[in-house]
Amino acid sequence: SMQCFPGLVLALSSLLGALALLQLTLYLRVPSRYGKHEERLCRPQGRLPARCAWFLQELPSFLVPALLLALRSPPRLEPLGCRLLCCLFCWHYFYRTFIYPFFTRGRPFPLQLLFFGMLFCIYNGFLQGYYLIYCAEYPNDWCTDIRFTSGLLLFLLGMGINIHSDLLLRQLRKPGEVTYKIPQGGLFTYVSGANYFGEIVEWFGFATATWSLPAFAFAFFTLCCIGPRAYHHHRYYLKTFTDYPKSRKALIPFVF
Repeated sequence: SMQCFPGLVLALSSLLGALALLQLTLYLRVPSRYGKHEERLCRPQGRLPARCAWFLQELPSFLVPALLLALRSPPRLEPLGCRLLCCLFCWHYFYRTFIYPFFTRGRPFPLQLLFFGMLFCIYNGFLQGYYLIYCAEYPNDWCTDIRFTSGLLLFLLGMGINIHSDLLLRQLRKPGEVTYKIPQGGLFTYVSGANYFGEIVEWFGFATATWSLPAFAFAFFTLCCIGPRAYHHHRYYLKTFTDYPKSRKALIPFVF
């Protein structure tokens, strides 16, 4: 049976933090080449339809923790707080794997980026699942701790913003359309990257509720990965649409 190795958790979390800084370095000036930032002369080969790509990319983040839990004998997700935290992580990725891809209307996705995305989801799914299932120690009353309750509220708020913003983005296009339009409504009134802002809030909420190094490392990675993307989206909209609202920020309402 698998055991908890705190040194492994520390090493994997530290590497995740280093990967976050690498992402920030690579994509702060130049956006990752997919979606609206794709090179216009890219060849169509080496791509998968967006729905298939998102499903394959996100699936490991759901399957790996589920597999770790199945391998644990006897199951150890006690107390209730620990069980809820594992469920939150799997709930997000159940949505991202089995619901979100079947509604997305994005462009075909590059296989190279899909491969790296799947590797990351395997890595992070293992780290978060391994920590919660084999290593985490919480008091029996963790569910009433201010860190858990405030983190849970932030997680739910962020997930709500993320899902609502995705819905607004989908409604911009009719089936078969690939043109980009100005997002309207919801948090898009204030920021260009409302969906990204929601996901960042969600994972910092999860990190607060979990109060663990792996979760904070993942929240930091999320910020460094999709924060720059929100910034590049903002610049794209300002350059493409002359009537784009000048009061909008890139990622954080009223700040940035």
